Amino acid sequence: MTEQLRLMAVHAHPDDESSKGAATMAKYVSEGVDVLVVTCTGGERGSILNPKLQGDPYIEEHIHEVRKKEMDEAREILGVKQEWLGFVDSGLPEGDPLPPLPEGCFALQDVEVAAGRLVKLIREFKPQVITTYDENGGYPHPDHIMTHKITMVAFEAAGDPEKYPEAGEPWQPQKLYYNQGFNKPRTLALHEALLARGMESPYGEWLERWKEFERRERTLTTYIPCADFFEIRDKALIAHATQIDPDGGWFRVPMDVQREVWPTEEYELAKSLVDTSLPEDDLFAGIRNN
Repeated sequence: MTEQLRLMAVHAHPDDESSKGAATMAKYVSEGVDVLVVTCTGGERGSILNPKLQGDPYIEEHIHEVRKKEMDEAREILGVKQEWLGFVDSGLPEGDPLPPLPEGCFALQDVEVAAGRLVKLIREFKPQVITTYDENGGYPHPDHIMTHKITMVAFEAAGDPEKYPEAGEPWQPQKLYYNQGFNKPRTLALHEALLARGMESPYGEWLERWKEFERRERTLTTYIPCADFFEIRDKALIAHATQIDPDGGWFRVPMDVQREVWPTEEYELAKSLVDTSLPEDDLFAGIRNN
């Protein structure tokens, strides 16, 4: 390896890093890659999804601090570094018609201005590879979509000395990926494997909902073998106790079935400034030893 490899994962909220690409990050950490999670918001408006913690007045009053501590724990479990961009959670609007987004929230920021904070971190950390969400945000949460927008701007601008001159010396990342871990082929494979074993599948409703959405199937370009790190991923996810029910659907597929049926995490290569051949099994394909 001619140079230290560095991976930056840009996420919207604390817990997103543990539910999207966590096993990949843990694998790269084990190989000596420097991994930095960038968390755009503090998750202040996230609902308390773990029924065991709902109605706890301390948590409700101090959600920002609680989620920060959860992030600290997850970061330690994954072995990654982590930085906050410092924006305020937009919440997930619900209702018909949808209510307006809260004033001052992340999703209402000017994209070019907000991207400046990320450009600064890219220039400081100097990642060769960045991962984030696709234009739909993975799912249409306003913070996920905004995360996509600022990452696209920052990827292009970080290497341009004319852009954000106050943000440090230019650095051009080489590859940009979209997390696509929640893809239909994986879901279908696990669903069918569970039924074939006479077990209950948590994915029946997901697959029915997929039929309702007119979403194009994403192109999966990159399959990272990381089954040995699924347990670390789950521990990091459970560390986000306000968001994750340890007895919930996340953990209903036995580990041995996951490892046997679908031992990878998937990505879509969105931008590459280096030559690579698809499909890949390494986010650094085309970068190592170049």
